[in-house]
Amino acid sequence: MFHCILAKYHAEISGEQKERLLQEIRDLFGGLTEIEGIESVEVFPNVIDRSNRYDVLIRIRMTPEALPVYDDSEIHRAWKRDYGKYLEKKAIFDYEG
Repeated sequence: MFHCILAKYHAEISGEQKERLLQEIRDLFGGLTEIEGIESVEVFPNVIDRSNRYDVLIRIRMTPEALPVYDDSEIHRAWKRDYGKYLEKKAIFDYEG
């Protein structure tokens, strides 16, 4: 399955900050493949700068059994703790693929 996180930054986050955050997020989530059942992680920036768009997509390919392990991981806790302050909103979507 794919576990997708769509995140939208607060309006005051600059383009330069978005670039820095993108690399930090890629570095953080890159460690997830060490968790059994997590096959891949991709982090994509949005390419259209409009107020009604989200800024970043994190797509994690995992087995359904890996989801609770991910939820309890230090990486997930760090994402929420360290990056939540930058986010206006986020959406989570899981699908089979």
